[in-house]
Amino acid sequence: MIMQVLWDRRRVPAREITEALNEREPIAHSTVQTLLRGLKDKGAVDYEAEGRTFVFFPLMEEDAFRTTATRTLVDRVFGGRPAQLVAHLLKTESVSPDELGQLRDLLASVEPDAATPESDSADQPAKRRPKAKPKAKRSRRPDSR
Repeated sequence: MIMQVLWDRRRVPAREITEALNEREPIAHSTVQTLLRGLKDKGAVDYEAEGRTFVFFPLMEEDAFRTTATRTLVDRVFGGRPAQLVAHLLKTESVSPDELGQLRDLLASVEPDAATPESDSADQPAKRRPKAKPKAKRSRRPDSR
């Protein structure tokens, strides 16, 4: 939600971000400041000091931010398997018939050669990165003292 406030307003004092978020549900200003620091550390936002006020602005556009956040979610939570994320969402979220139609159209528009074997099965991990080989166990010799 912080990023949405920044994309909508472009330049926003930290206090106004907190106020905007509090319209939906209560959140402490200190929590918003902590989240803003994390977003700054990740290169998603920056700020300028105007007197004693920090005015924040987005460095990433919405599409780039969503792509990065989704990739991180897929990697960390779904073992690099996008199909697992989609399956989870379809099982746990309310999806309207209209949205299901849009998803069917999107799936139908994917070209066959663009699909990878990993994307054909939700049970197989994506092969994006080679896994490190396990280290061989060393046998310990008794001390010869």
